[in-house]
Amino acid sequence: MAKMWAGRTDGNTDAVADDFNSSAAFDGRMYRQDIKGSIAHAAMLADRGIISESDADALICGLYEILKDLEDGRLAVDTSCEDVHMFVEQELTARIGDIGKKLHTARSRNDQVALDMRMYLMDEAAHISDKLKTLIAVLCDKAEENANTIMPGYTHLQRAQPIVFGHHLMAYAMMLLRDVSRLTDWRARTNSSPIGCCALAGTTYDTDRRMEASLLGFSDICLNSLDGVSDRDFCIELLSSLSIIMMHLSRFSEEIILWSSWEFKFIELSDAYTTGSSIMPQKKNSDMAELVRGKCGRVYGELMSMLTVMKGLPLAYNKDMQEDKEGVFDALDTVNKCLDVFTPMIATMTVLENNMKKAAQEGFINATDLADWLTAEKGVPFRTAYKLAGRCVARCIKLGTVLEKLPLEEYKAVSVEFSEELYGAIDLDTCVKRRSSEGGTSPDSVIAQIKYVREKL
Repeated sequence: MAKMWAGRTDGNTDAVADDFNSSAAFDGRMYRQDIKGSIAHAAMLADRGIISESDADALICGLYEILKDLEDGRLAVDTSCEDVHMFVEQELTARIGDIGKKLHTARSRNDQVALDMRMYLMDEAAHISDKLKTLIAVLCDKAEENANTIMPGYTHLQRAQPIVFGHHLMAYAMMLLRDVSRLTDWRARTNSSPIGCCALAGTTYDTDRRMEASLLGFSDICLNSLDGVSDRDFCIELLSSLSIIMMHLSRFSEEIILWSSWEFKFIELSDAYTTGSSIMPQKKNSDMAELVRGKCGRVYGELMSMLTVMKGLPLAYNKDMQEDKEGVFDALDTVNKCLDVFTPMIATMTVLENNMKKAAQEGFINATDLADWLTAEKGVPFRTAYKLAGRCVARCIKLGTVLEKLPLEEYKAVSVEFSEELYGAIDLDTCVKRRSSEGGTSPDSVIAQIKYVREKL
Protein backbone atom coordinates (compact mmCIF):
# COMPACT_ATOMS: atom_id res chain seq x y z
CA MET A 1 0.00 0.00 0.00
CA ALA A 2 1.38 3.43 -0.98
CA LYS A 3 2.14 5.69 1.96
CA MET A 4 0.50 9.01 2.72
CA TRP A 5 3.93 10.61 2.31
CA ALA A 6 4.32 9.29 -1.26
CA GLY A 7 5.35 11.95 -3.78
CA ARG A 8 9.10 12.34 -3.96
CA THR A 9 9.13 8.52 -4.10
CA ASP A 10 6.40 6.09 -5.05
CA GLY A 11 5.89 5.20 -1.38
CA ASN A 12 6.13 1.46 -2.02
CA THR A 13 8.65 0.17 0.50
CA ASP A 14 9.86 -3.39 0.96
CA ALA A 15 7.66 -5.46 3.30
CA VAL A 16 10.57 -6.14 5.65
CA ALA A 17 11.47 -2.44 5.68
CA ASP A 18 7.79 -1.61 6.32
CA ASP A 19 7.72 -3.84 9.36
CA PHE A 20 11.06 -2.50 10.59
CA ASN A 21 9.90 1.10 10.16
CA SER A 22 6.42 0.75 11.64
CA SER A 23 5.67 1.82 15.21
CA ALA A 24 1.88 1.34 15.24
CA ALA A 25 2.20 -1.91 17.17
CA PHE A 26 3.51 -0.03 20.21
CA ASP A 27 2.61 3.64 19.74
CA GLY A 28 -1.03 2.62 19.18
CA ARG A 29 -1.48 2.90 22.94
CA MET A 30 -1.33 6.70 22.49
CA TYR A 31 -4.50 6.81 20.37
CA ARG A 32 -6.44 8.80 22.98
CA GLN A 33 -3.78 11.49 23.14
CA ASP A 34 -3.38 11.53 19.36
CA ILE A 35 -7.11 12.02 18.78
CA LYS A 36 -7.41 14.58 21.56
CA GLY A 37 -4.51 16.53 20.03
CA SER A 38 -6.11 16.35 16.58
CA ILE A 39 -9.43 17.65 17.91
CA ALA A 40 -7.67 20.65 19.44
CA HIS A 41 -5.73 21.19 16.21
CA ALA A 42 -8.89 21.20 14.11
CA ALA A 43 -10.52 23.69 16.50
CA MET A 44 -7.48 25.98 16.28
CA LEU A 45 -7.36 25.81 12.47
CA ALA A 46 -11.00 26.88 12.29
CA ASP A 47 -10.54 29.64 14.86
CA ARG A 48 -7.72 31.11 12.76
CA GLY A 49 -9.72 30.78 9.54
CA ILE A 50 -7.27 28.28 8.07
CA ILE A 51 -10.13 25.82 7.51
CA SER A 52 -13.87 26.42 7.59
CA GLU A 53 -16.04 25.87 10.65
CA SER A 54 -17.98 23.18 8.79
CA ASP A 55 -14.79 21.33 7.90
CA ALA A 56 -13.63 21.57 11.50
CA ASP A 57 -16.97 20.22 12.72
CA ALA A 58 -16.69 17.27 10.32
CA LEU A 59 -13.14 16.57 11.46
CA ILE A 60 -13.99 16.80 15.15
CA CYS A 61 -17.14 14.64 14.85
CA GLY A 62 -15.22 12.04 12.88
CA LEU A 63 -12.42 11.99 15.43
CA TYR A 64 -14.86 11.56 18.32
CA GLU A 65 -16.51 8.66 16.49
CA ILE A 66 -13.14 6.97 15.95
CA LEU A 67 -12.28 7.45 19.63
CA LYS A 68 -15.61 5.96 20.73
CA ASP A 69 -15.21 2.98 18.42
CA LEU A 70 -11.69 2.35 19.74
CA GLU A 71 -12.84 2.65 23.36
CA ASP A 72 -15.81 0.32 22.77
CA GLY A 73 -13.70 -2.28 20.98
CA ARG A 74 -15.48 -1.93 17.62
CA LEU A 75 -12.24 -0.67 16.08
CA ALA A 76 -8.61 -1.59 16.67
CA VAL A 77 -5.43 0.21 15.69
CA ASP A 78 -4.28 -1.17 12.34
CA THR A 79 -0.69 -2.21 12.98
CA SER A 80 -0.01 -2.37 9.25
CA CYS A 81 -0.08 1.44 9.31
CA GLU A 82 3.21 3.22 9.76
CA ASP A 83 2.21 4.72 13.10
CA VAL A 84 -0.82 5.70 15.16
CA HIS A 85 -0.94 9.15 13.53
CA MET A 86 -1.23 7.66 10.05
CA PHE A 87 -3.83 5.20 11.30
CA VAL A 88 -6.07 7.92 12.70
CA GLU A 89 -5.74 10.13 9.63
CA GLN A 90 -6.32 7.19 7.29
CA GLU A 91 -9.40 6.06 9.23
CA LEU A 92 -10.75 9.61 9.38
CA THR A 93 -10.33 10.13 5.63
CA ALA A 94 -12.01 6.81 4.92
CA ARG A 95 -15.00 7.94 6.98
CA ILE A 96 -15.45 11.59 5.95
CA GLY A 97 -13.61 11.80 2.65
CA ASP A 98 -11.16 14.44 1.48
CA ILE A 99 -11.99 16.76 4.39
CA GLY A 100 -9.96 14.34 6.49
CA LYS A 101 -6.85 15.29 4.50
CA LYS A 102 -7.11 18.85 5.84
CA LEU A 103 -6.39 17.78 9.42
CA HIS A 104 -2.63 17.71 8.92
CA THR A 105 -2.47 21.35 7.85
CA ALA A 106 0.17 23.34 9.80
CA ARG A 107 1.64 20.39 11.63
CA SER A 108 4.08 17.51 11.12
CA ARG A 109 4.34 14.05 12.55
CA ASN A 110 7.47 15.38 14.26
CA ASP A 111 5.57 17.81 16.48
CA GLN A 112 2.56 15.50 16.62
CA VAL A 113 4.48 12.60 18.13
CA ALA A 114 6.26 14.92 20.55
CA LEU A 115 2.83 16.18 21.63
CA ASP A 116 1.37 12.70 22.01
CA MET A 117 4.36 11.52 24.03
CA ARG A 118 4.20 14.43 26.46
CA MET A 119 0.46 14.01 26.97
CA TYR A 120 0.66 10.24 27.34
CA LEU A 121 3.58 10.30 29.75
CA MET A 122 1.97 12.98 31.92
CA ASP A 123 -1.18 10.85 32.13
CA GLU A 124 0.78 7.72 33.01
CA ALA A 125 3.05 9.50 35.50
CA ALA A 126 -0.06 10.77 37.29
CA HIS A 127 -1.26 7.16 37.70
CA ILE A 128 2.12 6.13 39.13
CA SER A 129 2.09 9.10 41.49
CA ASP A 130 -1.34 8.01 42.77
CA LYS A 131 -0.06 4.46 43.31
CA LEU A 132 2.96 5.77 45.20
CA LYS A 133 0.66 7.78 47.45
CA THR A 134 -1.38 4.65 48.16
CA LEU A 135 1.78 2.75 49.11
CA ILE A 136 2.92 5.64 51.32
CA ALA A 137 -0.47 5.64 53.07
CA VAL A 138 -0.10 1.88 53.72
CA LEU A 139 3.37 2.46 55.17
CA CYS A 140 2.00 5.18 57.45
CA ASP A 141 -0.69 2.80 58.73
CA LYS A 142 1.83 0.02 59.32
CA ALA A 143 4.24 2.42 60.99
CA GLU A 144 1.52 3.66 63.32
CA GLU A 145 0.72 0.07 64.29
CA ASN A 146 4.40 -0.51 65.03
CA ALA A 147 5.43 2.77 66.63
CA ASN A 148 6.47 0.80 69.76
CA THR A 149 7.74 -2.38 68.08
CA ILE A 150 11.42 -2.64 68.96
CA MET A 151 13.86 -4.05 66.44
CA PRO A 152 17.59 -3.80 65.79
CA GLY A 153 18.66 -1.03 63.47
CA TYR A 154 21.55 -1.93 61.20
CA THR A 155 24.66 -0.48 59.65
CA HIS A 156 26.86 -2.68 57.44
CA LEU A 157 24.08 -5.28 57.97
CA GLN A 158 25.34 -5.56 61.55
CA ARG A 159 23.08 -4.85 64.50
CA ALA A 160 23.80 -1.28 65.50
CA GLN A 161 21.23 0.52 67.69
CA PRO A 162 17.68 -0.14 68.84
CA ILE A 163 14.91 1.43 66.76
CA VAL A 164 11.20 0.86 66.34
CA PHE A 165 9.87 -0.87 63.24
CA GLY A 166 7.61 2.10 62.52
CA HIS A 167 10.72 4.26 62.18
CA HIS A 168 12.21 1.86 59.65
CA LEU A 169 9.02 1.86 57.58
CA MET A 170 8.84 5.64 57.63
CA ALA A 171 12.31 5.81 56.08
CA TYR A 172 10.80 4.21 52.98
CA ALA A 173 7.77 6.50 53.18
CA MET A 174 10.14 9.48 53.02
CA MET A 175 11.94 8.00 49.98
CA LEU A 176 8.67 7.42 48.15
CA LEU A 177 7.44 10.90 49.07
CA ARG A 178 10.51 12.27 47.28
CA ASP A 179 9.60 10.11 44.30
CA VAL A 180 6.18 11.77 44.17
CA SER A 181 7.87 15.15 44.40
CA ARG A 182 10.23 14.25 41.54
CA LEU A 183 7.29 13.34 39.32
CA THR A 184 5.63 16.64 40.19
CA ASP A 185 8.80 18.56 39.29
CA TRP A 186 9.13 16.55 36.08
CA ARG A 187 5.59 17.42 35.07
CA ALA A 188 6.31 21.15 35.39
CA ARG A 189 9.14 20.83 32.86
CA THR A 190 7.20 18.51 30.55
CA ASN A 191 4.02 20.59 30.49
CA SER A 192 4.92 22.64 27.38
CA SER A 193 3.23 21.99 24.06
CA PRO A 194 5.41 21.27 20.99
CA ILE A 195 2.50 21.32 18.54
CA GLY A 196 2.96 24.03 15.94
CA CYS A 197 6.73 23.52 15.79
CA CYS A 198 5.89 21.43 12.71
CA ALA A 199 8.77 19.54 11.13
CA LEU A 200 11.47 21.77 12.63
CA ALA A 201 11.04 25.42 11.55
CA GLY A 202 7.47 26.36 12.45
CA THR A 203 4.88 27.17 9.78
CA THR A 204 3.83 29.91 7.37
CA TYR A 205 0.20 29.53 8.49
CA ASP A 206 -1.20 32.05 10.97
CA THR A 207 -1.62 29.53 13.78
CA ASP A 208 -2.33 30.11 17.46
CA ARG A 209 -0.06 27.70 19.32
CA ARG A 210 -1.08 29.01 22.71
CA MET A 211 -4.77 28.43 22.04
CA GLU A 212 -4.03 24.84 21.04
CA ALA A 213 -1.83 24.32 24.09
CA SER A 214 -4.55 25.72 26.35
CA LEU A 215 -7.20 23.44 24.84
CA LEU A 216 -4.94 20.47 25.66
CA GLY A 217 -4.23 21.59 29.22
CA PHE A 218 -0.63 22.65 28.73
CA SER A 219 0.72 25.53 30.79
CA ASP A 220 3.11 26.80 28.08
CA ILE A 221 4.52 26.12 24.62
CA CYS A 222 7.98 25.02 23.51
CA LEU A 223 9.63 28.31 22.61
CA ASN A 224 12.09 26.98 20.02
CA SER A 225 10.74 24.87 17.20
CA LEU A 226 13.98 22.90 16.73
CA ASP A 227 14.02 22.02 20.41
CA GLY A 228 10.29 21.30 20.44
CA VAL A 229 10.52 18.43 17.95
CA SER A 230 13.94 17.06 18.95
CA ASP A 231 13.71 17.23 22.75
CA ARG A 232 13.39 13.94 24.59
CA ASP A 233 14.70 15.20 27.91
CA PHE A 234 11.25 14.57 29.33
CA CYS A 235 11.56 10.86 28.45
CA ILE A 236 15.03 10.60 29.95
CA GLU A 237 14.05 12.49 33.09
CA LEU A 238 10.97 10.33 33.58
CA LEU A 239 13.06 7.18 33.10
CA SER A 240 15.47 8.54 35.70
CA SER A 241 12.61 9.10 38.17
CA LEU A 242 11.21 5.63 37.44
CA SER A 243 14.68 4.15 38.01
CA ILE A 244 14.91 5.84 41.40
CA ILE A 245 11.45 4.53 42.31
CA MET A 246 12.59 1.02 41.36
CA MET A 247 15.80 1.45 43.34
CA HIS A 248 13.73 2.29 46.43
CA LEU A 249 11.39 -0.67 45.85
CA SER A 250 14.40 -2.92 45.28
CA ARG A 251 16.05 -1.87 48.55
CA PHE A 252 12.79 -2.46 50.38
CA SER A 253 12.37 -5.82 48.62
CA GLU A 254 15.83 -6.89 49.75
CA GLU A 255 14.85 -6.24 53.36
CA ILE A 256 11.51 -8.00 52.92
CA ILE A 257 13.40 -11.02 51.58
CA LEU A 258 15.84 -10.96 54.51
CA TRP A 259 13.17 -10.33 57.14
CA SER A 260 10.99 -13.21 55.94
CA SER A 261 13.86 -15.71 56.00
CA TRP A 262 14.27 -18.15 58.91
CA GLU A 263 17.53 -16.41 59.81
CA PHE A 264 15.64 -13.18 60.61
CA LYS A 265 11.96 -14.17 60.84
CA PHE A 266 10.92 -10.57 61.55
CA ILE A 267 7.87 -10.76 59.28
CA GLU A 268 5.71 -13.27 57.49
CA LEU A 269 4.27 -12.50 54.09
CA SER A 270 0.74 -13.46 53.17
CA ASP A 271 0.41 -16.69 51.21
CA ALA A 272 -1.14 -14.57 48.44
CA TYR A 273 2.28 -12.98 47.76
CA THR A 274 4.58 -15.98 48.12
CA THR A 275 5.22 -19.20 46.22
CA GLY A 276 6.37 -22.70 47.11
CA SER A 277 9.10 -24.97 45.83
CA SER A 278 8.61 -27.68 43.22
CA ILE A 279 10.75 -30.08 45.28
CA MET A 280 11.05 -28.74 48.85
CA PRO A 281 7.65 -28.82 50.56
CA GLN A 282 8.75 -26.66 53.50
CA LYS A 283 9.57 -23.61 51.38
CA LYS A 284 7.65 -20.32 51.35
CA ASN A 285 9.44 -18.04 48.91
CA SER A 286 9.13 -14.26 48.75
CA ASP A 287 9.04 -14.37 44.96
CA MET A 288 7.07 -11.15 44.47
CA ALA A 289 9.73 -9.17 46.33
CA GLU A 290 12.46 -10.99 44.41
CA LEU A 291 10.81 -10.13 41.10
CA VAL A 292 10.53 -6.46 42.07
CA ARG A 293 14.22 -6.51 42.99
CA GLY A 294 15.06 -8.13 39.65
CA LYS A 295 12.92 -5.80 37.54
CA CYS A 296 14.86 -2.81 38.87
CA GLY A 297 17.64 -3.68 36.41
CA ARG A 298 15.15 -3.72 33.56
CA VAL A 299 14.13 -0.11 34.20
CA TYR A 300 17.78 0.93 34.63
CA GLY A 301 18.43 -0.61 31.20
CA GLU A 302 15.68 1.46 29.58
CA LEU A 303 17.23 4.64 31.01
CA MET A 304 20.68 3.77 29.68
CA SER A 305 19.20 2.83 26.31
CA MET A 306 17.45 6.19 25.94
CA LEU A 307 20.54 8.14 26.98
CA THR A 308 22.53 6.22 24.39
CA VAL A 309 19.97 6.81 21.61
CA MET A 310 20.05 10.57 22.16
CA LYS A 311 23.74 11.12 22.79
CA GLY A 312 24.86 11.71 19.19
CA LEU A 313 21.78 13.02 17.40
CA PRO A 314 22.05 16.27 15.41
CA LEU A 315 19.09 18.64 15.35
CA ALA A 316 16.30 18.24 14.66
CA TYR A 317 14.16 15.08 14.43
CA ASN A 318 15.82 11.76 13.55
CA LYS A 319 14.12 8.38 13.16
CA ASP A 320 16.34 7.06 15.96
CA MET A 321 13.96 8.88 18.28
CA GLN A 322 11.25 6.34 17.50
CA GLU A 323 13.21 4.21 19.99
CA ASP A 324 11.95 6.45 22.79
CA LYS A 325 8.61 4.69 22.99
CA GLU A 326 9.13 1.00 23.63
CA GLY A 327 11.65 1.64 26.40
CA VAL A 328 9.70 4.24 28.31
CA PHE A 329 6.44 2.31 27.83
CA ASP A 330 8.08 -0.84 29.20
CA ALA A 331 9.48 1.09 32.16
CA LEU A 332 6.05 2.55 32.94
CA ASP A 333 4.43 -0.89 32.68
CA THR A 334 7.10 -2.41 34.92
CA VAL A 335 6.75 0.21 37.66
CA ASN A 336 2.96 -0.02 37.52
CA LYS A 337 3.01 -3.81 37.90
CA CYS A 338 5.55 -3.65 40.72
CA LEU A 339 3.49 -1.13 42.68
CA ASP A 340 0.32 -3.16 42.07
CA VAL A 341 1.83 -6.18 43.81
CA PHE A 342 4.09 -4.43 46.31
CA THR A 343 1.45 -2.33 48.07
CA PRO A 344 -0.90 -5.19 49.06
CA MET A 345 2.12 -7.35 49.94
CA ILE A 346 3.13 -4.76 52.55
CA ALA A 347 -0.44 -4.17 53.68
CA THR A 348 -0.98 -7.87 54.42
CA MET A 349 2.37 -8.82 55.96
CA THR A 350 2.45 -9.98 59.57
CA VAL A 351 4.99 -8.35 61.89
CA LEU A 352 6.61 -10.82 64.33
CA GLU A 353 7.24 -8.41 67.19
CA ASN A 354 8.73 -10.92 69.64
CA ASN A 355 11.36 -12.06 67.15
CA MET A 356 12.32 -8.47 66.42
CA LYS A 357 12.74 -7.65 70.09
CA LYS A 358 14.67 -10.85 70.78
CA ALA A 359 17.10 -9.95 68.00
CA ALA A 360 17.48 -6.47 69.48
CA GLN A 361 18.24 -7.91 72.92
CA GLU A 362 20.95 -10.22 71.61
CA GLY A 363 22.96 -7.73 69.59
CA PHE A 364 24.43 -5.45 72.31
CA ILE A 365 22.78 -2.58 70.44
CA ASN A 366 22.35 -0.63 73.68
CA ALA A 367 26.15 -0.29 74.09
CA THR A 368 26.03 3.31 72.84
CA ASP A 369 23.36 4.08 75.44
CA LEU A 370 25.65 2.64 78.12
CA ALA A 371 28.46 4.93 76.98
CA ASP A 372 26.05 7.90 76.81
CA TRP A 373 24.93 7.16 80.38
CA LEU A 374 28.52 7.22 81.64
CA THR A 375 29.07 10.56 79.90
CA ALA A 376 25.78 12.19 80.93
CA GLU A 377 25.51 10.85 84.50
CA LYS A 378 29.12 10.30 85.55
CA GLY A 379 30.95 12.93 83.53
CA VAL A 380 33.20 10.38 81.84
CA PRO A 381 34.59 11.72 78.52
CA PHE A 382 32.77 10.00 75.65
CA ARG A 383 35.86 8.38 74.14
CA THR A 384 36.70 6.87 77.53
CA ALA A 385 33.07 5.82 78.05
CA TYR A 386 33.09 4.23 74.57
CA LYS A 387 36.07 2.03 75.54
CA LEU A 388 34.52 1.06 78.87
CA ALA A 389 31.25 0.07 77.19
CA GLY A 390 33.22 -2.01 74.67
CA ARG A 391 34.98 -3.83 77.51
CA CYS A 392 31.57 -4.60 79.05
CA VAL A 393 30.41 -6.08 75.75
CA ALA A 394 33.54 -8.26 75.70
CA ARG A 395 32.75 -9.53 79.21
CA CYS A 396 29.17 -10.33 78.09
CA ILE A 397 30.44 -12.35 75.15
CA LYS A 398 32.85 -14.25 77.41
CA LEU A 399 30.06 -15.00 79.91
CA GLY A 400 27.37 -15.71 77.31
CA THR A 401 25.02 -12.98 78.47
CA VAL A 402 23.77 -9.52 77.43
CA LEU A 403 24.33 -6.06 78.87
CA GLU A 404 20.93 -5.98 80.57
CA LYS A 405 21.78 -9.19 82.48
CA LEU A 406 25.47 -8.63 83.19
CA PRO A 407 25.84 -8.52 87.00
CA LEU A 408 26.75 -5.17 88.56
CA GLU A 409 29.98 -6.62 90.01
CA GLU A 410 31.11 -7.40 86.49
CA TYR A 411 30.43 -3.79 85.50
CA LYS A 412 32.36 -2.54 88.52
CA ALA A 413 35.25 -4.78 87.58
CA VAL A 414 35.46 -2.71 84.40
CA SER A 415 35.00 0.67 86.14
CA VAL A 416 33.94 1.90 89.57
CA GLU A 417 31.83 4.54 87.77
CA PHE A 418 29.13 1.99 87.06
CA SER A 419 26.10 1.87 89.39
CA GLU A 420 22.66 0.27 89.62
CA GLU A 421 21.03 3.10 87.63
CA LEU A 422 22.70 1.90 84.43
CA TYR A 423 20.12 -0.87 84.02
CA GLY A 424 17.30 1.62 83.57
CA ALA A 425 19.35 3.55 81.01
CA ILE A 426 20.07 0.53 78.83
CA ASP A 427 16.56 -0.94 78.87
CA LEU A 428 15.57 -1.17 75.19
CA ASP A 429 12.23 0.59 75.71
CA THR A 430 14.07 3.43 77.42
CA CYS A 431 16.69 3.51 74.67
CA VAL A 432 14.16 4.13 71.92
CA LYS A 433 11.99 6.52 73.94
CA ARG A 434 14.98 8.70 74.78
CA ARG A 435 15.93 9.08 71.11
CA SER A 436 13.41 11.86 70.82
CA SER A 437 15.40 14.24 68.64
CA GLU A 438 13.44 15.39 65.59
CA GLY A 439 13.45 12.59 63.04
CA GLY A 440 14.63 10.05 65.61
CA THR A 441 13.26 6.63 66.48
CA SER A 442 11.22 7.42 69.61
CA PRO A 443 7.54 6.50 69.29
CA ASP A 444 6.58 10.17 69.63
CA SER A 445 9.00 11.12 66.85
CA VAL A 446 7.65 8.37 64.60
CA ILE A 447 4.08 9.58 65.15
CA ALA A 448 5.24 13.09 64.23
CA GLN A 449 6.79 11.74 61.02
CA ILE A 450 3.57 9.92 60.17
CA LYS A 451 1.58 13.11 60.72
CA TYR A 452 3.95 15.06 58.46
CA VAL A 453 3.71 12.52 55.63
CA ARG A 454 -0.07 12.24 55.86
CA GLU A 455 -0.35 16.03 55.66
CA LYS A 456 1.89 15.99 52.58
CA LEU A 457 -0.33 13.37 50.96
